[in-house]
Amino acid sequence: MSNLPMEPEFEQAYKELAWTLENSTIFQKHPEYRKALLVASIPERIIQFRVTWEDDKGQLQVNRGYRVQFNSALGPYKGGLRFHPTGETLSDLFLPGKTNKLTLAGAVNLSILKFLGFEQIFKNALTGLNMGGGKGGADFDPKGKSDNEIRKFCSAFMMELSKHIGADVDVPAGDIGVGGREIGFLFGAYKRQRHIWEGSADRKGKQLGWKFDPTRGNGIRACLCESPGLNDFV
Repeated sequence: MSNLPMEPEFEQAYKELAWTLENSTIFQKHPEYRKALLVASIPERIIQFRVTWEDDKGQLQVNRGYRVQFNSALGPYKGGLRFHPTGETLSDLFLPGKTNKLTLAGAVNLSILKFLGFEQIFKNALTGLNMGGGKGGADFDPKGKSDNEIRKFCSAFMMELSKHIGADVDVPAGDIGVGGREIGFLFGAYKRQRHIWEGSADRKGKQLGWKFDPTRGNGIRACLCESPGLNDFV
């Protein structure tokens, strides 16, 4: 990992997994898995793009958009989109004179999205469904924005993202800062730009029997995914 740029969150996630595997018997039984881990640690594709949009005052605003398509070995990339201001990295917190505390829980930068996308590979694999792993978002803060501003941003964001997603390629979902309202704007923009209706933007592939409900957490969605019959009990 020494040839990587400074990505502390992602490096920490990788090293923790590598340490766990090294201290188990899996590499002893399957030494070829060491190389597999190295392959899995590099995203298949990283998409970064500019998002320009106009606020309610007529001022041009610029944000950064991301989609990390990490691994599609098991199926289309699947993972959330989050909208949140760019956070400082862990290394920034230890700069001389740094006194303020900062939570990275919702922050968006490439290191954090790679960390989340890497973990998403294994989360999705554990469901037993044909899903790969990915993560994305933008350094856009929906707090304090009008519905019109959020709609404009989502449309501009999807203008670029729509080139890289689809039911059989990549199906983004909601995450921090991306709830039912944002998903609706994103899906509407996707339909207008691609002129098709398919399982994207958390409409989720019909073959899996998924449907978006922002009032239900990911744990509930996982249960519904695994056993649609549980719909009768939630």
